[in-house]
Amino acid sequence: MSLKPRTNFDFMRWRAVSMVLSTLINVAAIGSLAWQGLNLSIEFTGGTVVELDYEGKADLNDIRSRIKSSDFGSGIVQNFGGPDSVLLRLPPSENVSEQEAASKDVGERLTKLLPGAEIRRVEFVGPQVGEELAEDAIIASLIALGGILIYVMLRFTVKFATGAIIATIHDIMVILGFFSLTRMEFDLTALAAILAVMGYSLNDTIVVFDRVRENLRSMRKAAPVEVMNYSLNQTLSRTINTSLVTLLSVLALYFLGGELIHSFATALMIGIFVGTYSSIYVAGAGVFALGVTRQDLLPVQKEGAELDVRP
Repeated sequence: MSLKPRTNFDFMRWRAVSMVLSTLINVAAIGSLAWQGLNLSIEFTGGTVVELDYEGKADLNDIRSRIKSSDFGSGIVQNFGGPDSVLLRLPPSENVSEQEAASKDVGERLTKLLPGAEIRRVEFVGPQVGEELAEDAIIASLIALGGILIYVMLRFTVKFATGAIIATIHDIMVILGFFSLTRMEFDLTALAAILAVMGYSLNDTIVVFDRVRENLRSMRKAAPVEVMNYSLNQTLSRTINTSLVTLLSVLALYFLGGELIHSFATALMIGIFVGTYSSIYVAGAGVFALGVTRQDLLPVQKEGAELDVRP
């Protein structure tokens, strides 16, 4: 028998408010994406990647000002591995052709532009490659969502699967909306973080749904809302502990991992908070908004179960 929860919060009391709040947040995210889109990185847009090495600590502000005043135009300048290593991400430019970007000319021009810098690597990413990566990212996300829908539908019911998908899409839209509003660069590491958040949020949702199904056996006279509240309180300590431990690891990545994984760590931090919220107020409240009944919450009777209990 399940242990009695230490808390007794009425989570479902605020399900209507939470659904309105989540809807407004998602509308704002969609509006920002439609208005200004994402600040895509060079992996998606194409451009030139240059790795520089200095004898001492590199002055990033000075490098940015020199790059901006040159014919290279704007570019992203960040440390790479240490304070003496710099990674330049130069966007496509009419003044820098494809052939030139792939040759030593870019390195020679940057050597004159940035005294004291040693060119370690020059790579060019074509626009066609960026478009293919963007398409692959969309396909990967759709496949993941489809897999989640099938898995939850087979394990529970269609209404529960729909609630889990709504919560997952909610988490994705919040992260994308944050990157769109803040104009933070969206790169492949941020995409990887979104896929990780999808699994993180789904895992928490499945734990709650499993506990709901178990409690129905001992709470036969309770209403579905009471069963959901009881189950959420039972899993609350597990949810908080998991979120805190995961958040500590992500904070270490954010502060100690360098600028190259800031997008990854930022997306994960947002996903931890939003995923914890959505497993309670989006997935849980969503199934009730879809008109779930007690019959939907009952365990599925397996074929041949009567034969299994025979002596």
